[in-house]
Amino acid sequence: QVHLVESGGGLVQAGDSLRLSCAASGRTFSTYAMGWFRQAPGREREFLAAINWNGGRTTYGDSVKGRFSISRDNAKNTVYLQMNGLKSQDTAVYYCAAVRIPMGLYSDSTKYNYWGQGTQVTVSS
Repeated sequence: QVHLVESGGGLVQAGDSLRLSCAASGRTFSTYAMGWFRQAPGREREFLAAINWNGGRTTYGDSVKGRFSISRDNAKNTVYLQMNGLKSQDTAVYYCAAVRIPMGLYSDSTKYNYWGQGTQVTVSS
């Protein structure tokens, strides 16, 4: 089992950058594939990015491709989401998620077993 805690959210202006972190508990972090999602009020949860166990494979949602970058540091039990060129429509609660399938690379939220509590990102225009 893994416990996830997101951090790094906040209020920024359009065009700014922000890096989110997701810290995982336990000594088996490297056996988990990780993902980032977001959910805005009144909208469905949206896939942003996913990364396999060693960071060798990544995939992105169309709305953030080229602006967001996912990475991980297994020594620190942390996965990151670097967000550049933020827009007002990026305003949402951002969640990280984990699944114990090392080579997994999933955009489907139902594939993930563990979720963080979320961190709010607000982008003012």
